[in-house]
Amino acid sequence: MAKLEKKITKLFGTDGIRGTSNQFPMVPDVVVKIGQAIGYLIRTKKISSPSLANKVVIGKDTRLSGYMIEQALASGLNSMGIYVQLVGPLPTPGIGYLTRTMRAAAGIVISASHNAFQDNGIKIFGPDGFKLGDSLEKEIEALVDNDDLLKLLPNSKDVGRTKRIEDAQGRYIVHVKSTFPLEYTLDGMRIVLDTAHGAAYKVAPAIFEELGAEVIQLGHQPNGTNINDKTGALHPSQLAEAVVQYRADVGIGLDGDADRVIMIDENGKILNGDHILALTALHFKQKGLLKNNTLVVTQMSNFGLEKKMKESGINVIKTNVGDKHVVEEMRKNNYNLGGEQSGHIIFLDHSTTGDGVVAALNVLSVIRETGKKMSELASVLVEVPQVLINCHVQKRKKLEDISGYSSLLKSKEKQLNGQGRIFIRFSGTEPLIRILVEGNDKTQISQIAEEMAIFLEKELK
Repeated sequence: MAKLEKKITKLFGTDGIRGTSNQFPMVPDVVVKIGQAIGYLIRTKKISSPSLANKVVIGKDTRLSGYMIEQALASGLNSMGIYVQLVGPLPTPGIGYLTRTMRAAAGIVISASHNAFQDNGIKIFGPDGFKLGDSLEKEIEALVDNDDLLKLLPNSKDVGRTKRIEDAQGRYIVHVKSTFPLEYTLDGMRIVLDTAHGAAYKVAPAIFEELGAEVIQLGHQPNGTNINDKTGALHPSQLAEAVVQYRADVGIGLDGDADRVIMIDENGKILNGDHILALTALHFKQKGLLKNNTLVVTQMSNFGLEKKMKESGINVIKTNVGDKHVVEEMRKNNYNLGGEQSGHIIFLDHSTTGDGVVAALNVLSVIRETGKKMSELASVLVEVPQVLINCHVQKRKKLEDISGYSSLLKSKEKQLNGQGRIFIRFSGTEPLIRILVEGNDKTQISQIAEEMAIFLEKELK
């Protein structure tokens, strides 16, 4: 194996490892070492499985580079004596589910989620189906950094094997359908479904059709390079038009690995994660199903959501951005509903991570139980105007260390006069800084966001 040309100080971002394929770190020699590092932690029981067999489940989305990374990961794991089970294209939450039910030591998803096809990534689940914690991620980084990793390999007779699991999709379909109430069906409901040419292009339509819906499909012809390309949860305008055109009851847009969802009402209005959280939280509360009467969201959620929840007697807890942080908070304090405005919705009673199809089914069950249309259910949330600007940056540094930043921020916050907020953070997966400004005056918040963006682009170029 070629010696790495540089030491690795940081591999993991807010959601696993991510980068451009065939560029560091998403190159075969590094990916092999990542597989070996995971395998070593399994062999030494730092990642422990309820089964005596050291096995890992690997799934992926539909990116061209998935084949390359899949083989490199499997090779690294096999070299550490790990048995690998490949399931092919499957939503990220499906790997969490299969890891747990197959009693595997770990599950790995090869996906860059909502990014363009040239990017790819690695997400790792532990044996409980939840994403690995920060301490284990740091151990993987340290092992990949170790030039002597090869000395940790087992004897030749202990090398692992790889095989393909042919019925993985069927197992996931049955599991997701079980989250929809048995007393209801989707008979007579027309759904436009956009799977972003991604991991759910086969399983998602099967789930809705088997429950009785008429499904009109978009974004269901992956070719390795069209994943998320002007389609899916990040680009819902085409889906909204199709809902109106086909007189559908609802539109469902998933991203490349199907862990997030954006929905469309019967009038073609786009509804984000905040709308889904609002209507499901209120329904859960009414039925006595909202654990500890609490909803968990992130700093990016609209102030209107927090206001509506408080008016309805529901507690709101905010975490750092990233569904991983939402899940950690939910597990720690026994909450069962949380998510992000971007569409990562976690129903912890059913899934260990965001699941776009499970979230959509929960909304559809509310439609069936109440007899209300999507537009009426979503109208409970009145959003405060928001402006979000994503600026490309060439370097990262602590914002408070940038000369003039703190004084500029204070002056802009003063302009809002307590009727809004400014939230700025670096993306955990892309070379971007995100500037969110919220307030009642759209013109004012747009101007503030632009001024902050111009300042930060200049300072971080």
